[in-house]
Amino acid sequence: MTQPVSSAQQSGPDKGPAPASAPASPKKDGSPRTFGLRVDVRSLSLLGVLAVLIAVGGITEPDAFLDTGNLQLILTQASVIGVVTVGMTFVIISGGIDLSVGAMVALASVWATTLATQDFGFGGILLTAVLVGLGAGLVNGVLIAYGRLVPFIATLAMLASARGLALYITDGKTQIVTVTSVLDLGLPDAYVLGIPPLVLMFAAVTVVGWLVLNRTTFGRRTVAVGGNAEAARLAGIDVRRQRLYLYLLSGLCCGIAAFMLIILAGSGQNTNGNLYELDAIAAAIIGGTLLSGGRGTIVGSVLGVLVFTTITNIFALNNLQSDVQQIAKGAIIVAAVLVQSRTSAHRET
Repeated sequence: MTQPVSSAQQSGPDKGPAPASAPASPKKDGSPRTFGLRVDVRSLSLLGVLAVLIAVGGITEPDAFLDTGNLQLILTQASVIGVVTVGMTFVIISGGIDLSVGAMVALASVWATTLATQDFGFGGILLTAVLVGLGAGLVNGVLIAYGRLVPFIATLAMLASARGLALYITDGKTQIVTVTSVLDLGLPDAYVLGIPPLVLMFAAVTVVGWLVLNRTTFGRRTVAVGGNAEAARLAGIDVRRQRLYLYLLSGLCCGIAAFMLIILAGSGQNTNGNLYELDAIAAAIIGGTLLSGGRGTIVGSVLGVLVFTTITNIFALNNLQSDVQQIAKGAIIVAAVLVQSRTSAHRET
């Protein structure tokens, strides 16, 4: 007669006995779990870098850098590119790339600020910006997923086309926004507990992005497609449809960012979003998103955005030229890619 197995030893069929206690153990990627929460070493490192940058800014320009208005400015400037970076992170995790995000922001901002659009007020501007972003993202997604174009080529073509269409719409002129309800969101009176509305919008997009990536089937499918597209297909994932959705998501984020930029600048210009693709890709890479796909975090990307924005602000306060800022950004990107390469090689061995 067999003895009954205690509940502490039962672990499901074909799984064998389970230990009485399961202490926190490190994940395969080296990130330990503490109290059920994943501790991301790279994110902690970025927090350390951000703390060092804040200290440098406080030492070099204590009165200007630590001023409440300047800190609000840093967060506000980070918000627009931050929303774009959230969409870019999803695309890169899936193994793709989107070089057209800056051009899509420009196109959405100028289309949403034409006189005909402004006649519909706040809702017309917001809806137009979002729909234009979604439309451009749809074109990218269809070309890549069903037209089988390489993402680099498809989004490069969209970059040129969207910039050209934005220039055509504006005729090279700045389109001033006259809708008061839109302009009011950029005024200090609209701040909530000292926090600008744009920062709150960025926070909302970040939270939603984190939930989608980490707590939904869509997020798991995104990681699966980036890790091994063929294996994902054999597992029953519609890879083409997933890629289409991801570029739609990127376009949606660009549309939201365009509306935020309209609030911030009070106008629409064909030069809006210049080099946003560089900043978004760089922030995602700094935050730990693999260029080859299959891994990335929203939190890391957001921290990457804050690091870049803080560096830019410190350079500006110390009267350093913009060319120096671009050189510094390029050096940071190269360093991040080298670190990723060494880390990946170490894990494979």
